[in-house]
Amino acid sequence: MQYNFSKFKENLKSVEDWIAKEFSGIRTARATPAILDAIFVEAYGSKMPIKQVATINIEDARTIRIAPFDLTQGKAIEKAITAANLGLSVSADDRGVRVNFPELTAERRTSLLKLAKERLEQAKVSVRKHRDDVVKDIEDKNKKKEMTDDEKFRNKADLQKLVDDFNKKLDEHYSKKEKEINS
Repeated sequence: MQYNFSKFKENLKSVEDWIAKEFSGIRTARATPAILDAIFVEAYGSKMPIKQVATINIEDARTIRIAPFDLTQGKAIEKAITAANLGLSVSADDRGVRVNFPELTAERRTSLLKLAKERLEQAKVSVRKHRDDVVKDIEDKNKKKEMTDDEKFRNKADLQKLVDDFNKKLDEHYSKKEKEINS
């Protein structure tokens, strides 16, 4: 009996989505609007993501321009970004808010790489947990005689190949982020 790995593959996809989101939130010296995704602005009596109250454009390699739909929201956006403590310099003007990404120091690069490595390890731990769940399920099916020993070993080998391939993909995500931080 061939084991159905579709649930496991869905779990791997969710881990990949999570790591991509985490890595996009780790800022580099290059301007990226993704860093603002987790920031919420107090607007119209509720908290809203910045992209729902303004347009976000990249002016140059280290500057983002935020143009609020309602110009009175400029101060609230500036306050929200400053309160997020992302190490960005924020200034408001009559057309909106400008966010500047300062050059990274060697110390800051090291701490960002350490943070990225921690996120990578969290993702790998999650993959191992999902793998262990599948191994347990395969073992249970084998004990209930729903699967022969040969099938059990073949399915475990297939599972390990999926895990190894996925871990390579995670390492590639990390390598790309590492190059981005060091450039």
